[in-house]
Amino acid sequence: MRKIQFMIAAGAFALPMALAQPALAADADKAAHDARAVDADNTGRNARDADGNTLTPLDQGESEADRTITQQIRKAVVDHDQLSTNAKNVKIITQNGVVTLRGPVKSQEEKAAIASVAQKTGGVKRVENQLEIEHN
Repeated sequence: MRKIQFMIAAGAFALPMALAQPALAADADKAAHDARAVDADNTGRNARDADGNTLTPLDQGESEADRTITQQIRKAVVDHDQLSTNAKNVKIITQNGVVTLRGPVKSQEEKAAIASVAQKTGGVKRVENQLEIEHN
């Protein structure tokens, strides 16, 4: 008798779970679609940059001064409350005191703000602002 009660109880639990699965799958499909709609994918830009004609983070200068400049700029950008997530994730590459900024930002204001932060950082000789404004 206890076996039957257990089977009934287990069936009563498993049935609603099985019925809920299609809804979970639909939610997952919707989330995947929503994620694709967001312009945070840099795959195209990364493929374009792989030709070797543009600086990438792998080109970061190895001197203590270059690393310190990049770290200071990154910290200031991440701490800037008005910047979008994309803007906080731009590429910052420093070679011999020359800072190259690359990646997508939401507006001209973000582009200017990041360039200003870089320019005000001690040890920076020049800023190459290659940030791109998203068009969506």
